[in-house]
Amino acid sequence: MVVIRLKRMGRAHAPFYRLGAMEKRAPRDGRVIEQLGWYNPIAPEGKQYEIKVDRVRHWLARGAQPSETVASLLKKVGVDPKPGKAHQTQDATA
Repeated sequence: MVVIRLKRMGRAHAPFYRLGAMEKRAPRDGRVIEQLGWYNPIAPEGKQYEIKVDRVRHWLARGAQPSETVASLLKKVGVDPKPGKAHQTQDATA
């Protein structure tokens, strides 16, 4: 099963996270299938994250489960964090 979760980067007391699609059994900082963006919680408002929305929708359409933190980030960007066919575009269904 594929999950969308954060991978911790940065240094002590200065966290930085990469958003990625990875296998559920992989360790937190393990191998990523695809890099989907980044999140910097200590950056000023408006520069805290960058997410590839089209690729996130692609993975959600294929059943990827977002973590709780990723789901809250996706809501800020305007993406429904529930997995399923609702994320497929008209081109993919035709």
